[in-house]
Amino acid sequence: MKNDPAYKAKSAWEHYESDEDRQKVMKFSREYIDFISKCKTERETIAEVAKILAKAGFSEDWQNDKVMAPLRGKALFAVIKGSEDPANGIKLIAAHADSPRLDLKQRPITEQAGIAQARTHYYGGLKRYQWLARPLALHGVVIVDGGKKIEVAIGEKPDEPVFCIADLLPHLAKDQGQKKVAEAFDGEKLNIVLGHEPRKTEEEEKEPARKKLLDILQQKYGVTEEDLITAELEAVPAGPARFVGLDESMIGGYGQDDRICLYCALMALLAVEKPRQTIAVMFWDKEEIGSEGASGASSRFLQYCIEDLCRSWCPQASPSHVFLRTRAISADVTAGLDPDYQDVHEKQNAALMGYGPVFSKYTGSGGKYGANDADAEFYASLRAMFNKAAIPWQAAELGKVGLGGGGTVALFMAAYGMQVIDLGPALLSMHSPFELSSIVDLYSTWEAYKVFFMSDH
Repeated sequence: MKNDPAYKAKSAWEHYESDEDRQKVMKFSREYIDFISKCKTERETIAEVAKILAKAGFSEDWQNDKVMAPLRGKALFAVIKGSEDPANGIKLIAAHADSPRLDLKQRPITEQAGIAQARTHYYGGLKRYQWLARPLALHGVVIVDGGKKIEVAIGEKPDEPVFCIADLLPHLAKDQGQKKVAEAFDGEKLNIVLGHEPRKTEEEEKEPARKKLLDILQQKYGVTEEDLITAELEAVPAGPARFVGLDESMIGGYGQDDRICLYCALMALLAVEKPRQTIAVMFWDKEEIGSEGASGASSRFLQYCIEDLCRSWCPQASPSHVFLRTRAISADVTAGLDPDYQDVHEKQNAALMGYGPVFSKYTGSGGKYGANDADAEFYASLRAMFNKAAIPWQAAELGKVGLGGGGTVALFMAAYGMQVIDLGPALLSMHSPFELSSIVDLYSTWEAYKVFFMSDH
């Protein structure tokens, strides 16, 4: 009997069906949950990555074979020198450390109706209403007068207070219910409740709750209102990531876009001791707002890192030629087929939860605007690589043509001339405060990245 020429994606559940495999999947999932529970911001993520890399023998000295190059606590490049000349190109996996959130404004503290609040400006693409009436934590850094840095993480421990944005009760929301969602939830009303107790004074004063709050900041943390102007403070969902479902088959938590790919790439790098070809990871910031800024993919940071690599490991090589010979994965998530909103997907080209990492040949929107479009030769070589290693994978697009779309760092990597394609797991509730991933997609993504690093081509 001839083999069926029709293509059918293979379920990752069938691939990891033995008890031994399931134990490995669960162990990796628990370690991942610990990682994303403690890494809520780009700064915390990069700091934890640097800590893990240092423990594994990485340093900032290019005389070594394992090097990491952090950038202002927000981006990081890490590389392991291979036995083959790096001038022949490297293997690179890039992900991003930032996620949609609420940033406190430069002058955030206000008081309305006896409630002290923090004004915010939302960061990245999010549905505003999802951030109302839920526990929030404050993370970030404050640089006080004199230059001392105070790291902030309030609302994660059981004995700490949390914060929230009050929502309008349904009894008074008749007019709100008649509006479009974008109009009903005004960005200027995403104000975080910080306190309510008024400051006690002999004389009546304006904004007593606000002033009480400023007193607490000064007395407890040594922070003044002027210090807040230059601070970086982010409101993120409070609490740890968790297993989801009676079967514990999924993981729910904040920031899985894109820390699930970042974690898998990091663990893949650490799993390879002596690669034939030089292997590297690049973790950027600012992807959720277009990859702009000094720590985003549109910056020249990666170029500087490759130039340092060439000066140290292959001084005869041109950095531009190394870029042109580099094969790369843009490690980013995609949208899984939502069981309740299947109509926004073209099902034949939609990603299914539990079927392994997803190849996205192109992203962008409309007529592929703002997209990298991977070449057939590179795509086919990865397909063959994963088939040979029995890694479950699938191919998909982000929704129906013309309905929406999105971008990744692949576009900025392709600008260097390297071969690059998007590959990462599917999520449900992407860009929400509680995103969902499949444990087998997590594990198979790690295995796919590892095979990419270890392969001879």
